Amino acid sequence: MAYIGGMNTNQLSVHVATTTRRVGDKIYHSHLLRHSFREDGKVRNVTVANLSMLPDTVIDAIRLGLKGQAVGPVGHPFESLEARPHGHVAAGVGIMRKLGLDHLMATRPSREKSVAFALVAGRVIHPGSKLSLSRHCQAETRLSSLAQVLGLEGVTEGEFYQAMDWLFERQGKIEDALAKRHLTGNCLVLYDVSGSYFHGKTCPLAQRGYSREHRPDLLPRGTHASPGILRQIVYGLLCNAEGCPIAIEVFQGNTGDPTTVASQVHKLKERWGLDHIVLVGDRGMITEARIKKDVEPAGLDYLTALRGPAIEKLCAAKMITPSLFDERNLAEIQHPDFPGERLVACFNPFTKEERERQRGELLEMTDAKLREVHRACIRTKKPLRGKGTIGMEVGKALSTYKMAKYYKAEIAEDGFIWRRNADLIRYEAAADGIYVLRTKVPSECLKAEDAKTTYHSLSHVEWAFRSLKGMDLPLPTHASAGISGQIRPIHHRLEDRVRSHVFLCMLAYYVEWHLRKAWEPLLFDGEPQGVANGKRRTKRTPEGHPVMAFGDLMADLGGLTRNQVLFAGATTPVTLYSTPSPLQQKAFDLLGLSHIV
Repeated sequence: MAYIGGMNTNQLSVHVATTTRRVGDKIYHSHLLRHSFREDGKVRNVTVANLSMLPDTVIDAIRLGLKGQAVGPVGHPFESLEARPHGHVAAGVGIMRKLGLDHLMATRPSREKSVAFALVAGRVIHPGSKLSLSRHCQAETRLSSLAQVLGLEGVTEGEFYQAMDWLFERQGKIEDALAKRHLTGNCLVLYDVSGSYFHGKTCPLAQRGYSREHRPDLLPRGTHASPGILRQIVYGLLCNAEGCPIAIEVFQGNTGDPTTVASQVHKLKERWGLDHIVLVGDRGMITEARIKKDVEPAGLDYLTALRGPAIEKLCAAKMITPSLFDERNLAEIQHPDFPGERLVACFNPFTKEERERQRGELLEMTDAKLREVHRACIRTKKPLRGKGTIGMEVGKALSTYKMAKYYKAEIAEDGFIWRRNADLIRYEAAADGIYVLRTKVPSECLKAEDAKTTYHSLSHVEWAFRSLKGMDLPLPTHASAGISGQIRPIHHRLEDRVRSHVFLCMLAYYVEWHLRKAWEPLLFDGEPQGVANGKRRTKRTPEGHPVMAFGDLMADLGGLTRNQVLFAGATTPVTLYSTPSPLQQKAFDLLGLSHIV
């Protein structure tokens, strides 16, 4: 149920409440005139009348009247004073209130709470800087109705920074509330680490470390080094099994992924007191050392994967062979090197084919580079001479595509010969398309097929990182999160301000995660690639609505406007809303909300 406007008289509140229920594929709305009052410390609701049979225009007029706004007579001439994009604001603010995000921030009203609420809503509706958001809230701008809906017209950029500091102080309590809401004992917890490049040099969090991003413009001037020295921050995100974000933590940019695990274990066991947790993480993070030092001592179970060399060793020992796999392309094995652990070997024929193709192409291109060096050695004019000179050129050729380990070269004063390391190529090719999961969770609690599906659910977190970085891309097959906070670019200088910025982006992603879940029928999310006659193929829903990306749907909702209208002979303007299109109405129906907020 959505609370929509009202008239308060001491302890009496009169308002129009809208209830939504779904019966099969149909959605029914009931509009009830109610008054609420407090009795013996409890809020009581009494239905005065059922307004469902009235036209929508009449119901809207009643709502406006209960808000104390004048309603102009039908048919009289009027002047439109302004029209602000509103539908995306109604959706974002409405779902935040429905989720109780304002109560998660604080139970008592305050200016900082209202501004913090606007910060989260603003990053969902139109991600941008604090300065950009402050322009949306100026009275003279017509960028959106956010400031009018939240009563924050004229809020300044300085107030946004104060609200960020206020919000950061409450991060722990908010995360605890989210964990209580979305995590229980005997559950799966997804965890992964990513990073974002940083602008500036004064923040202690911004350190040079291994970067997952390619921004050569941010490297030190005059250097052509790898992105490994990019100035950045690192952050780890905890999600439930469905990818709903629970908590985020920021680390210095030179922090290695495995060293972030200990603090997450502390959150799960000490702060949240969860009984039986299976921590799911990739093989580069939940390493053997982390398992022995952090995960097992805390009594947590884990699900991760073996690294490449360990898989190649199992293949060379004939523990994993093509004949081992059944029609599901998985098999469960055990090995003395992993006592007490279940090893689930999985095979992907498409990955095998792709690896073979890539390796073959890179070998051929490396051969071409080596042949160029060889021709330079035998040319008649200024041929290459000397082991040092020829060795440098051969080294460049082998390092161009990072294939040096697959070659053996013998260099002389006047030339060189080379050959491929066929034994190493066969050794590594035996593991193509194979990945091996490792866990100590008993098979009666986690079957091999479920372990494979669960490990693949890490794509939820990977998509979350794409979302937090502001990339609206097609979702993976089973992911259900979307574009959100846009962590990048980071211009803050204070350490706590950076942490607050990242937490703010996570809250925006939390809101948008729920929006995507509700709007799944209208989005390309949630349907496997290649489904015959599905929405990816037809670009239409069964009801005929266009299917689109999340950002496009938000832009379409922005076309629903909130208008200030002055009727002839009146002195007070009236707030009217444009009529939703069928697509816009469907979007609000799926949320169970009204566009009038």
